[in-house]
Amino acid sequence: MSASESPVELFGMRVAHVGINEDTMEGAASTADALCALLGVARGEEPFPVSAFAGTLVEVMGNGGRGARGHIGLHVDDVDAAVAWYEARGVEFDESSRKARPDGLPGTYLIYFRQEIAGFAIHLTVAE
Repeated sequence: MSASESPVELFGMRVAHVGINEDTMEGAASTADALCALLGVARGEEPFPVSAFAGTLVEVMGNGGRGARGHIGLHVDDVDAAVAWYEARGVEFDESSRKARPDGLPGTYLIYFRQEIAGFAIHLTVAE
């Protein structure tokens, strides 16, 4: 695959975080705290009421989360452009997961691919 065909190159793609599934917010908070201690990071900002972050490295979902084994978040510079690029190549997205940008700017903030890989759901999110 040439650089012009690589979403990593085209959209500045990089790993945003790894997601771990817990069944409750108490479990999510406990897991996030344990990871913070292990990794030497502070609890991250929690913009969503369903997860707890260990820094920016790990998101612990307190609602069971997506993916049989969790999820992988990928930052891109432009979610909508990346989605259009993937769709032109036959890749499908879970439209029910699409979230608008919370900053009020036009465009998509987050969307999950339809297919899981090795039990992991994968989503694109806008780089901050």
